[in-house]
Amino acid sequence: MRSTAHLPPLEDVRRALHRQPEVSGRERRTSEVISAALSELAPDQVWTGLGPRDEATKGYGVAASFEGGEAGATVLFRAELDALPIQEVGGREHGSEIPGVAHLCGHDGHMTILLGLARRLAEQRPRRGRVVVLFQPAEETGEGARAVVRDPRFQEFQPDHAFALHNLPGSPLGEIVLREGTFNCASRGFVARLAGRTSHAAHPEDGLSPAAAMCELTMAITTLHGHESLTEAALGHAPGLTLSTLIHARLGEVAFGTAPGEAFVMATLRAEYDAQMERLSELAVRTAVRIAEAHGLSLETRWQDEFAASVNSRDASERIAASAEAAGFRLRTLASPFRWSEDFGSLRECGANVAMFGIGAGESHPQLHAPDYDFPDALIERGVEMFCRIADGLLGN
Repeated sequence: MRSTAHLPPLEDVRRALHRQPEVSGRERRTSEVISAALSELAPDQVWTGLGPRDEATKGYGVAASFEGGEAGATVLFRAELDALPIQEVGGREHGSEIPGVAHLCGHDGHMTILLGLARRLAEQRPRRGRVVVLFQPAEETGEGARAVVRDPRFQEFQPDHAFALHNLPGSPLGEIVLREGTFNCASRGFVARLAGRTSHAAHPEDGLSPAAAMCELTMAITTLHGHESLTEAALGHAPGLTLSTLIHARLGEVAFGTAPGEAFVMATLRAEYDAQMERLSELAVRTAVRIAEAHGLSLETRWQDEFAASVNSRDASERIAASAEAAGFRLRTLASPFRWSEDFGSLRECGANVAMFGIGAGESHPQLHAPDYDFPDALIERGVEMFCRIADGLLGN
């Protein structure tokens, strides 16, 4: 047992993290701050540098374990390290000190909640098994969870159960929001490059402009989710949500003497189920190939910001619900999943029993990624309490 009475209030910890945000894949200082905070709690084991993207790029994930005196399951709780490349507004005393970067998704609050759980575990270990707290990099790009799970050292603390939370502006403050099955949709960024040949703008007939093909592809992209291959008859079951959103298109360069020879079309695809995402992705590529060939253009396609669906198991969902009810917290069950994505879905790769839940940030609170968003400090203790009750239910105290 280790006293944490001398440590700063969690609200101060959250605000300190808020002042020094770092974007995905560059969370070096944040990782160091978290590592230092954990070292004061004397965990049984610490892992740093988790989730390298390649041999040349260091990972910034941090994990620590708190072990019980008896054999039992490994229960993992996860928070995100990264911030967003958005300029914060609002003039708060604890506002971001990094121009153009801010914690506008609440990851500073999520980290603080996880540190609060670690403090409680330092004061009283679980009776059996072990709890692992994981601070994961690069959630916003969809790379972090996947990289951590595929890190060979992940096997040292591979969980039997894994949980995470996300704050939810628009929901009553402190309300617990849950859904069995898909909680967050899968999503992928689709990039298509159409290449022809430039020519002098006075003689466009001597070149091969991708202008018409770009216009055709931008229109086709917006209707992909209604394609017959995604209907109930084609799938053999009731289809979940699918959505294809055009987010960017660019034709040539700003040069009035030149007819364009290159165009880019970019879209975000979303689906309730990973299998639907595969079908939607194949459809996007086939559509781009068909249009490029019809116009005699070459085509390159690529994917980025890939997120698997976050799918809550029945058992993990029931444990979250039981914890909320035991604590006397208001609980709401979603009828349909959130359209936005969260890379916690990649934790399913390790075979763990997983679930994510939401915690209301206030019905009139600024939305996630808005420049005036700030994590509500009132949620910190509620989040800590939820994590503690879930751990207690699995491992006892």
